[in-house]
Amino acid sequence: MFRRKFWLSLVLTLPIVATSDMVMEWFGYSLDFPGIAWVGPVLGTFVFFYGGWPFLQGGVREARDKAPGMMLLISMAITVAYVASLATSVELFDLDFWWELAALVTIMLLGHWQEMKAIGQAQGALAALAALLPDEADRVVGEDIETVKVSDLGIGDVVLVRSGGRVPADGKIVDGAAELDESMITGESRPVSRTAGDRVVAGTVATDSAIRVRVDAVGEDTALAGIQRLVAEAQQSSGRAQVLADRFAAMLFYIATAAALITFVAWWLLGDLDESVVRTVTVLVIACPHALGLAIPLVISLSTAVAAKAGILVKDRLALERMRTVQAVLFDKTGTLTKGEHVVSGIAGDEQEVLRIAGAVESDSEHPLARAIVRAADERGVRGRATDFKSLTGRGVQAVVDGNNYAVGGPALLRELQVEVTGEYAEHAAEWSGRGAAVLYLLELDGGQAKVRGAIALEDEVRPEARQAVEQLRAAGVEKIVMITGDAKPVAEAVAADLGFRDGVDEVFAEVLPADKDKAVSELQARGLRVAMVGDGVNDAPALARADVGIAIGAGTDVAIESAGVVLASSDPRGVTGVIRLSKASYRKMIQNLAWAAGYNVIAIPLAAGVLAWAGLTLSPAIGAVLMSISTIVVALNAQLLRRVHLTSAD
Repeated sequence: MFRRKFWLSLVLTLPIVATSDMVMEWFGYSLDFPGIAWVGPVLGTFVFFYGGWPFLQGGVREARDKAPGMMLLISMAITVAYVASLATSVELFDLDFWWELAALVTIMLLGHWQEMKAIGQAQGALAALAALLPDEADRVVGEDIETVKVSDLGIGDVVLVRSGGRVPADGKIVDGAAELDESMITGESRPVSRTAGDRVVAGTVATDSAIRVRVDAVGEDTALAGIQRLVAEAQQSSGRAQVLADRFAAMLFYIATAAALITFVAWWLLGDLDESVVRTVTVLVIACPHALGLAIPLVISLSTAVAAKAGILVKDRLALERMRTVQAVLFDKTGTLTKGEHVVSGIAGDEQEVLRIAGAVESDSEHPLARAIVRAADERGVRGRATDFKSLTGRGVQAVVDGNNYAVGGPALLRELQVEVTGEYAEHAAEWSGRGAAVLYLLELDGGQAKVRGAIALEDEVRPEARQAVEQLRAAGVEKIVMITGDAKPVAEAVAADLGFRDGVDEVFAEVLPADKDKAVSELQARGLRVAMVGDGVNDAPALARADVGIAIGAGTDVAIESAGVVLASSDPRGVTGVIRLSKASYRKMIQNLAWAAGYNVIAIPLAAGVLAWAGLTLSPAIGAVLMSISTIVVALNAQLLRRVHLTSAD
């Protein structure tokens, strides 16, 4: 709308300016044709009502709502200019004012067009997210493939995602394996491997091969839809800086109105009514809080858009503002600093042989520890073949490998078979258990005898990126890194040492029940620390809610975690540093914009009022409009610099 009104108003303004006596005198040319005196009044009236209508409507609305601001100031300025122009046309004033009015409205329209364009670009994050979903999907019906609209998919449908195609809905892979580009959800550019049984998210791309996916979430229930809701809510939310800007804008209205009245009266008393009108209009124009009105909303829109692109979803603006002042970051261990799944971390005995036999025995077991052993054997390419698999509930598993009976189990199996662990196996087991690892034994069963052939340590693997996260947080100025876990103290301390926690500075809360995690947050806050809690958003909900900033991590398929103020779409804890960078950068831009907008008015209003007229320095209303628009452009360009802030974990 503003673009359309601007171009038409500009076309009409050109002849008004060209036929102005003042402009012709400035540039030393003359125009004379029948009706030239009506060009200004007729076209100027059209520009006032057509181009100025949005401002007039906005001014009436602000007056009716008793919330004076930018629109009311603009409408007052152009109304005074229009009335003065009409008075000049009927020779009540000696002002050549129509060209000033038309130029004023046109420049205002240009400023608003650029303002709306800047905000629209920032809010384009929502449109970009929506564009990630394909319009159609290939649904598998028996042996046939039918193309349907994505909106027609239902839960339980199986869809074919071809190589290079986008996943149309959330679900699980039922056939095939592929490298998926999940950058639009997690912000990470590196494709991740997904195979049968793994979850996939709508909007992600199968980069190298086709997969079949069973749909379990559609429409508003998908992760992508949740992300859209969060981005929309964040862009509409207000923080303390926004409240400050709103109050300043209202205060500026009263200051500008008072300054305009004082200016009018002062110049009138000086005996120059024409100049009093010109100065009054200029004050009203130059004081329009365009820059102030744009200072905070544009930063909010841009910061949330930039964050969403990096996989950081801001739910609560206040949480983001507080993040820059956080002194302690409290991490939940399992699933945040660790992967939440066990890996083989040590083998006693002939490693290749132990892993070959144990991997074969555990092949048909679904136990998480068994899957870790099988995975390790497969990775080394040594897993053997087993027959006569038997599950020993609560104790372990048994099978035949190479014609021999073997069993794999823990202490319960040893007690049942009355096996005593000695020698190197006992030494390794003691060391592993001391740091909290689970220990399983490979036993060869020969008649009624059982003999230990090997021991395997399994531990929850620390995320490699967790160590970098700790280093980056220290570099960002965080005073204390804290870990909380329900695990035993030796396990927690081993993980802390692996992560590089500093003695006497960083802390570990061990053996903490899920229901008591929020008490740990309270304890840290009681020491005067501002705390950010980072967790998976499930049993961490009370702690996330109690913390100064709650950050839910690993929410690629569940972004609607109500207890967190910020959601990291990936499971990478380095994203917490990105939140701090974003908080500091956006706050810095807000303060810079507010300082510019305020400082501009402190200088511009007295200048517009004519305090330096004695020195020959005055501003016309049109020049005032240009300066006001330049001020708005400066604020917009400064906010755009947020796009240069690096938030991804690789930085």
